[in-house]
Amino acid sequence: MDPKRELTSVDLAALVTELGTYAGAKLDKAYLYGDDLLRLKLRDFDRGRVELLIEVGETKRAHVVSPEHVPDAPGRPPGFAKMLRNRLSGADFAGVSQFGFDRVLTFEFERGDRNTKVVAELFGEGNVAVLDATGEVIDCLNTVRLQSRTVAPGAQYEFPSARFDPLAVDYDGFAARMEESNTDLVRTLATQLNFGGLYGEELCTRAGVEKELAIEEADETDFEALYDALTGLSEQLSSGDFNPRIYRDDGDPVDVTPFPLDERAELDSEGFDSFTAALDAYFVELDTTEDEESGGRERPDFEEQIERQQRIIDQQEGAIEDFEAQADRERETAESLYANYELVDEILTTVRNAREEGIGWEAIEERFAEGEERGIAAAEAVSGIEPSEGTVTVDIDDRDVELDPQEGVEQNADRLYREAKRVVEKKEGAEEAVAETREELEAIERQRDEWEAGDVDDDPDEESEDVDWLSQRSIPVRTDEQWYERFRWFHTSDGFLVLGGRNADQNEDLVKKYLDRGDRFFHTQVQGGPVTILKATGPSEPTREIDLPDRSLEEAAKFAVSYSTVWKNGRFAGDAYMAEPDQVSKTPESGEYLEKGGFAIRGDRTYFRDTAVGVAVGITCEPETRVIGGPPSAITERTETAIEVEPGQYAQNDAAKRLYREFRERFEDTSFIRKVASPDLIAEFLPPGGSRIVD
Repeated sequence: MDPKRELTSVDLAALVTELGTYAGAKLDKAYLYGDDLLRLKLRDFDRGRVELLIEVGETKRAHVVSPEHVPDAPGRPPGFAKMLRNRLSGADFAGVSQFGFDRVLTFEFERGDRNTKVVAELFGEGNVAVLDATGEVIDCLNTVRLQSRTVAPGAQYEFPSARFDPLAVDYDGFAARMEESNTDLVRTLATQLNFGGLYGEELCTRAGVEKELAIEEADETDFEALYDALTGLSEQLSSGDFNPRIYRDDGDPVDVTPFPLDERAELDSEGFDSFTAALDAYFVELDTTEDEESGGRERPDFEEQIERQQRIIDQQEGAIEDFEAQADRERETAESLYANYELVDEILTTVRNAREEGIGWEAIEERFAEGEERGIAAAEAVSGIEPSEGTVTVDIDDRDVELDPQEGVEQNADRLYREAKRVVEKKEGAEEAVAETREELEAIERQRDEWEAGDVDDDPDEESEDVDWLSQRSIPVRTDEQWYERFRWFHTSDGFLVLGGRNADQNEDLVKKYLDRGDRFFHTQVQGGPVTILKATGPSEPTREIDLPDRSLEEAAKFAVSYSTVWKNGRFAGDAYMAEPDQVSKTPESGEYLEKGGFAIRGDRTYFRDTAVGVAVGITCEPETRVIGGPPSAITERTETAIEVEPGQYAQNDAAKRLYREFRERFEDTSFIRKVASPDLIAEFLPPGGSRIVD
């Protein structure tokens, strides 16, 4: 018996029930392995770390896996993974749904600034598409352009044609569907009702009917028995009343189901507490069995991977051409409005005045029809009116242009120019995607060449030797935007995140939204310092009291002093204090007033006297390429190279330019510095006021 490698529609219906219990978990990071395995790392308040795998290649599955079964993180995240991290980092998992009874799952994520859907197509060639809140495809693993549907960046996502859903049909609909068939009972259940062969046989067995009984010979008693069995299966799926099993044939795994099947009764089986746990164990065991049978590593199909990357490049370049043509059309249409200004203005004014007089859309349309008969140019130019949208379509220079009569010619033209600008931005994004795909193609070609030369790493878990990034002629850019980057920030030597406000508004936000139980609040004794918070736990972890290392506390105090007016006033030391979250209040003492960004501290404080200022700005190359800054003790060990600064005579922007020039001299790849450490990015990590490089 061939082992199961794809989940069925019944399996997915069961998964939707189980995965729904993870709603509320926060997404930490996304990974893409090869071109068909997506990993979403989440953090659940009750369960802790949650790993969701979605595979759409030869094996098609989607389920939670145990952390020890998670593959090691790939080296450089491809563009698709970086896009997901940018959109989903810190987002809440809002739930999952199945498209009808099809093998399509939609995972929904919600975040304050944007909502995102990840659609997994677990049929055919397989695909994963990422959609924005409007249903537009942001990106997808495979571009699909068929007569029946399109899945491509920039297009509205189109689901496959919906199949008949047997779990949603009443008895009359079920009986009618069965009677329409010209074959036997089991084949009708498998094909016409979309249950597939295994579950078609299972329903017949549960119903106690003859599987190969011809439809014309079946009676209402047979149909009622089958419908009762179908209803029982549906109730099991919706209630979560599962008893998952892995089935083995001669010791090898061959199937996994959400509940025991009579059709698998002759096979050995093993029970599990949840269907996702059963799926995890099944696919791990299946992969292990196949690895043992193959006798070792096989040569990857580099040619197929190269061909696929080239297809993606061709599609992306085609999209760029389409974007260019669309932007040109929008601009040319806008220019046509200005070229026919008087005509367009007459049409818009006529419609606007008529609506203000209370004249209905049908009457307006009749007026234009009468005007067209009399040969009035403005009426002849009107090619349509859409009452539901409140728009009028005008034929200008052989182009149909939809206009809003509530706006003038200039506003309608400006809307077209804005659309052209939006399309150009999409074109620029496509151009960046082409560049990334070309880099991925080159990486595959290098892997192929290394394999054929026999220079293959047989131990992928072995640590690679340190790379001298300063002397590298080309450094790949690897970035991953984080939610906290709008604030001042750094990670302490012990790995704790420290946040600081850049202004009064951010000071307010930090205390109201990000100061949690277990954190520490820091501020300077002098006025004009940032609210500084040392986070005890991450945003996706439950808050808790922990013993924070003294080194991290001292670094947070140095950070608070360094980015305050102490530095701005040219002083080299200052006092800072620390308080617990419950000591911080926005309510002033009687007779006092708190300015925006200010807070009252009640109770005893812990002081850090004569804390020396000190800031280092450095550049990291692994695992990400970026500029970072903060207390030298926390920065220098994390970076490939760093520069320390102290209060001095150069204004913030001038000092940033000096550091930029110094970094350019240290790195062989100067273009890399332009990309990741421009003067503007460096300036974000410099304290307000004058600075100079420490000799």
